[in-house]
Amino acid sequence: MDAIRWLEQKAMGFSALTEPERAAPMHFSLLWSYFEAEALHANGSSNAVAAWIRDLNAQGRLNSSAFSTALDYIKNRYYSQGNFTHHFHSLNLRPNDSPDLVKAVLSGANPGPVDSVVALFIVIYRFRNNYFHGPKWAYHLQDQLNNFNVANDSLMIAMDMWRP
Repeated sequence: MDAIRWLEQKAMGFSALTEPERAAPMHFSLLWSYFEAEALHANGSSNAVAAWIRDLNAQGRLNSSAFSTALDYIKNRYYSQGNFTHHFHSLNLRPNDSPDLVKAVLSGANPGPVDSVVALFIVIYRFRNNYFHGPKWAYHLQDQLNNFNVANDSLMIAMDMWRP
């Protein structure tokens, strides 16, 4: 059985997605799975992600400027004209997702380079939860291409810093 054909027939809106819109979430599934298994020792959580980024920095391997494009993207997507956008609320940040830190980074109140990368990866972790637990399908994966591309690029950049 071909999963793509099955999804085209069963998942509303899937057949309307472009090839890149279909490929990006599949790539994300593979990249996140690898990242969580290797870097987080199969124990993914916001706290684990934050600790991993901070450890990467403590080892002198974190180059926060490599994430500037991704950080600009999430800041523009989730904070605009002095307010958090409807996209921000769709992240469904939980108390253990360090929402105050994420808000401070997105709003520009905390421009710290390490905290900024931590916030970026917490947002990516929320992409993961919203994708694997269903909310992204509520949009039929439409308008998610940039989210997945930013997440995929960030995961690969971080993993290259960790294991060059």
